Amino acid sequence: MASDRKPPPGSSGPSQRAPEWADGLKQLYDSVVEEDLPDSFKDLLARLDEIDPRRGSGTGGSPSPSADGRGARG
Repeated sequence: MASDRKPPPGSSGPSQRAPEWADGLKQLYDSVVEEDLPDSFKDLLARLDEIDPRRGSGTGGSPSPSADGRGARG
């Protein structure tokens, strides 16, 4: 029954103002969201975009080490 449900918090009574700290937190969040990415981070993302996803998890084109640490050799 709909009458058994409680109203969501803050919805009862006249409109309630958010606590003072909430405004400051919102301003801080907005300022972080609007910040530009550092150039070093943009460079890292560009380098990651250049990696061929079919290349696998190995780095630098060298074979991945095996469980015994000697490298994958056939």
